[in-house]
Amino acid sequence: MSENALLEAVNLSCERDERALFTALSFRVDAGEWVQITGANGAGKTTLLRILSGLSRPDSGDIRWNGVTLADARESYSQDLLWLGHQPGMKTRLTALENLRFYHPRKMQDELLIALANAGLAGYEDLPLAQLSAGQQRRAALARLWLTSARLWLLDEPFTAIDADGVGDLIRRLAQHIAEGGMVVMTTHQPLPQGPVQVRLLSLQSSERDL
Repeated sequence: MSENALLEAVNLSCERDERALFTALSFRVDAGEWVQITGANGAGKTTLLRILSGLSRPDSGDIRWNGVTLADARESYSQDLLWLGHQPGMKTRLTALENLRFYHPRKMQDELLIALANAGLAGYEDLPLAQLSAGQQRRAALARLWLTSARLWLLDEPFTAIDADGVGDLIRRLAQHIAEGGMVVMTTHQPLPQGPVQVRLLSLQSSERDL
């Protein structure tokens, strides 16, 4: 991975229902950084992630990838981006293996099976997601973290419905990605355990933000 990867938010402002979620918000995320967006419910955490992903637009301000606005860097940005929203984004009529094959058609079957095993779904690969629990469906989506080559991961509440062992596995995978020069921007209601990787907080609760 390139050590020069850089995500920038420049003077972002966003309103919802005539209420300002954030105003003139600027920050940057460099290669090898893990950022957690914090704030109360309704503070705009998911909205900010969606703006960073390009799925939503701010009322003002820009997102830049390696110094280029998303409007001019959309193709390269999409190749470098993995977005996992609050919903798993998987087709419940398909099996976990079939869902992964849809997202990663060039991967060998053994690679897909290993990713599912790493996500805690060994033995459940051939069951339709509709027959799996909410936590298992979430694990199927998160298995992509063991397959993607994207440098920037935007994750909205990735630990939802995941047990303690699963959370531990995911945190280790995120830490590995950071150690390899990747970037993580995420939300979570769960406290992150202390570890070898320092997580930087970006608070949407007040005007005093740790940037």
